[in-house]
Amino acid sequence: MGRVKTAGTAIFLAMGGFLFGYDSGIISSTIAQPHFTAHMGNPSSAERGGIVSSFTGGAILGALSISFLADRFGRRMTVFIGSLISILGAALQGGAANVPMIITGRLIAGFSVGLLSAVVPMYCSEIATAEDRGKLSGLLQFMLSWGFFIAQWLGYGCFQVDGDFQWRFPLAFQAVPGLIMAGGIWFLSESPRWLVETERFEQAKAVLENLHGDGLNDAFLQAEFREIVDTITAEKQIAVRSWREMVSRGSWRRRLVLGMGIQAFGQLSGINVINYYGPQIYHILGIETGTSLKIIGISGSLSIVYCVLGLWLLDRVGRIKPLVISAAGMAAALLVNSVLSKFFVLADQPSSNENALRAMVAMNFVFSFFYTMIGVISWVYPAEIFPAEIRARGNSLSTVTNWSLNLVFAQCAPIALENLGFGFFYFFFVWNLIAAVCYVFFFPETKGKTLEGMDELFGDAPFVKDPEVRVAVATQVEDAKV
Repeated sequence: MGRVKTAGTAIFLAMGGFLFGYDSGIISSTIAQPHFTAHMGNPSSAERGGIVSSFTGGAILGALSISFLADRFGRRMTVFIGSLISILGAALQGGAANVPMIITGRLIAGFSVGLLSAVVPMYCSEIATAEDRGKLSGLLQFMLSWGFFIAQWLGYGCFQVDGDFQWRFPLAFQAVPGLIMAGGIWFLSESPRWLVETERFEQAKAVLENLHGDGLNDAFLQAEFREIVDTITAEKQIAVRSWREMVSRGSWRRRLVLGMGIQAFGQLSGINVINYYGPQIYHILGIETGTSLKIIGISGSLSIVYCVLGLWLLDRVGRIKPLVISAAGMAAALLVNSVLSKFFVLADQPSSNENALRAMVAMNFVFSFFYTMIGVISWVYPAEIFPAEIRARGNSLSTVTNWSLNLVFAQCAPIALENLGFGFFYFFFVWNLIAAVCYVFFFPETKGKTLEGMDELFGDAPFVKDPEVRVAVATQVEDAKV
């Protein structure tokens, strides 16, 4: 029963991922809608970049706020704050009268999504057992895919409608998941690890029993509770009063580099250039807006299937092998598309090759398939590698890395696509190869480790000295695998 409650909690929290995916996906179809461009005075490439990048600028600020909010007010209140902010952003976008107003709404909505994208994986990792942590933390990406799916098909459906409803309704719809999260978050349990950090031990013990108990594992629950208390109590002796102190220890520096690195590689894969500017990319190939929205919608549908497979693999195969395959597959797909576009199918050439065009569209689907694992693991990995004392700040900086690169590409991509076309994707091809090499040599496998067991993995002496506690927890993890 406890496992079911934990899964239900993680699924609800992943609504933050739905909001992330919806907000990211809806803008690509919105800026291509005829009534939107007419109402906004046919925005230039720079203005379109501003509309998209204002969202990511807000997300950077939202992710940074986690370092304060999550530790001060707890994970649950932080989710509530993010949900309320998302409702305000949706209202401003849906009622926008001009470009500055929609940019303001996007900035506020971005703050909410940046906040939620940092706190949700951390919250999920802190309530999950070691054997389920990967799939539960990875639900953010699964729900992100659902959000992207709904956004693309809603955008395509509204394309058939005449009038400003074509773009106002999809933007205003962002308020729905915000309302659901703001109302439902109070029915969930607070993170037991945050409760221990704030010395609410009895509450923490009750939450662990509620989330992990099955009536037959009292010894494991006692051992798990003791491991969490011993580790967090010891870590609190190492006071972290400033950001600089986060890099005061070698293992902490390494974890920070890995957390920021995996988020950077997710962006450097090129995924959000394709997501945000899909219609513009397909226009380069000579594909009309309606058809391009349909193609993007189909791709979003398939990404849900891909995510189910990815979540199933995550706690069975681990993190690192899928990451290597993911990066290599994306690099291959980008290389094929860049070569095909150069020699066969650019719209300004008089004799485009329809077979090559179909192959390029197919390669975008292949790229989406291989992106799945980095998409999932880039949220799971940072949420599990940091010790309790710097977990909020570490997750904050890792997520800020994601959104900072997202901002750069959102602003620069339309200009780069205008001038370079598909040649722009050679840049991402190279970075995917670099990522594959880094995963092999620098990223340790975290599958099956408890959050408190990460210290040993990264070369620190374990805070839990009691061998009985460590053996009991390790045995439970191994039994769950069987």
